[in-house]
Parts: sequence; structure tokens; C-alpha cells
Amino acid sequence: MQHYIKSEIQKTQTMMQQIVSDQDLLNKIEEIAQTCAAALRLGHKILLAGNGGSAADSQHLAAELVSRLSYNRPALAAIALTTDTSALTAIGNDYAFENLFSRQIEALGQKGDVFIGISTSGKSPNILKGLDAARKRGLITIGLTGKMAPMMAERCDRVINIPSSETPKIQEGHILLGHIICALIEESIYGAEYNPLRQVEAIEA
Repeated sequence: MQHYIKSEIQKTQTMMQQIVSDQDLLNKIEEIAQTCAAALRLGHKILLAGNGGSAADSQHLAAELVSRLSYNRPALAAIALTTDTSALTAIGNDYAFENLFSRQIEALGQKGDVFIGISTSGKSPNILKGLDAARKRGLITIGLTGKMAPMMAERCDRVINIPSSETPKIQEGHILLGHIICALIEESIYGAEYNPLRQVEAIEA
């Protein structure tokens, strides 16, 4: 049993090291954070969606923005499209499961908003249709996925590929980078005014 535990931790360590060593991926993370921050500054919002564990991740990241991540500051506009059970069951029943997110984007998405679609396989039909609907409405499209996801890549303005083909490892990568993106957004918009560490540095300077 301990061999399995160590093996899983070592696989995660290897994946994280690949991320740290991938300059192109690091640049994409920074660009995505800047894009989201710019949209929020202009009064737009961030929509997120995923299935299963990725649904939980979309809710988790939306909560970090709406509530707080590192320090107290004004709320940031983010909505997980996975939480309204009445809308989800109505759309699934009336239009089919693959339309769960595209229908909500048609209702809630506005030009200049950001849609973050999360799919470990990169093949989830409802995420792909959501990305298509977002593009039609002029939203910025961002994908979080795994090692190989050409169908997501062609639908996204920017896509983050976690260097793994194992769903649990991809999800570990998503929540790590998702936290980093949220932190960068928070710091970009509110850091100078609300981050206590920045305030101390300003006083000492």
C-alpha cells in the first residue's frame, strides 16, 4: 500500500516539475490571468463549467473569485454554470445533456466575458458546445484540459494542457494552476490597495 502512495506522489511531483519547466505553459498561465483581470476591470464576468470533478473545480475557482483567496477585497464576478439544478435538469430534459452549458451561455454570456471550460479528456460534448456558443457570442474562451485535446484547442483562445493522460493527475494540475490564476487576478486588480504585504512593503520603502 505504501508503495502505491509513494508512486502516486512521485507521479504528481514529476508532473509538477514538467509544468515548472515548460516556459510556454507558464506564459499561458500569466496571459490567462491578465486576460481575466482585464475583462473584470471592464465590468465583465467569468463563467466556468465542467463535469464531475471538473464541475467541482469550476465551483471551487468561482468561489475563490466571488469570496476571497488570499486577503479581504471587493468581490470579483464569477459564475459556475454547474450549480443551478433546475436549469441543469430542465436543459438536460428539454434539449439534451450536451446543451447544458451552451444554453446557459446563450442566456448569461455577453461579449467581453470569459468562459473557462474544464475537461480532462478534452472531448466532453457539453464543454465543446459551450465553447462554440461562447465564441459565437463574443466571449473569450479558455480551456483547461489534459495532454492531448485538439478539439478544445481549436475552440479556445488559450488552452492549458496539463502534461498527463491520467484524470486524477490532470485534475490536480487544474486546481493548482486555477489557484495561481485566481491569485494573479486578485493581486492584479486589488493587490496594491488590499494586500497587507504590499502595504507593508510600501511603508518600508
